[in-house]
Amino acid sequence: MGKVHEKIDEKLAAFIAEQPMFFVATAPSGPDGHVNVSPKGMRGTFRVLGEHRVAYLDWIGSGAETVAHLRDNGRITIMFCAFQGPPTIVRLHGHGTYVRAEEPAFAELVALFDPPETVGLRGVVTVEVTRVSDSCGFSVPYLAYEGDRDLLVKYWEHRDGDYADDYRVRKNTTSIDGMPALDNPATARR
Repeated sequence: MGKVHEKIDEKLAAFIAEQPMFFVATAPSGPDGHVNVSPKGMRGTFRVLGEHRVAYLDWIGSGAETVAHLRDNGRITIMFCAFQGPPTIVRLHGHGTYVRAEEPAFAELVALFDPPETVGLRGVVTVEVTRVSDSCGFSVPYLAYEGDRDLLVKYWEHRDGDYADDYRVRKNTTSIDGMPALDNPATARR
């Protein structure tokens, strides 16, 4: 059934690369606050960078829970679930870091990806993976992959930097629990 792996080997990396979506889970420190689970998708937005390191691209969205939780404690779990083929689930537990678009390391990290677009891209999440495990997905249904949605890309295609900055200030500076997430973009560039 389930197995803990020493590292992300070639077989696991190939499985991860085949999955059109993954789930990210984070939580604040302490007994209060909301646990967050976010679905992520779009081909070309997740990379295995090494046996114990992964990264994914993060677009401006309606919330910033992952960013706030990473700032708080860095704990993160990423789960891949096979909806086609053998019933496999892979979890990567580790410590995540958020690299904002305003930071020098951002351009270097984005160059490792092949995203459909970078308009509206607000950061990159890197994860130092401390535990790699798999388990059965015997009860996970078969689902047919029809393709990536292009709504996010289309949404940001028609927006400029001022709109994106304003949106981030309104929606991404704090988590739903009031924790700090993304800094005001104007102040972050100073």
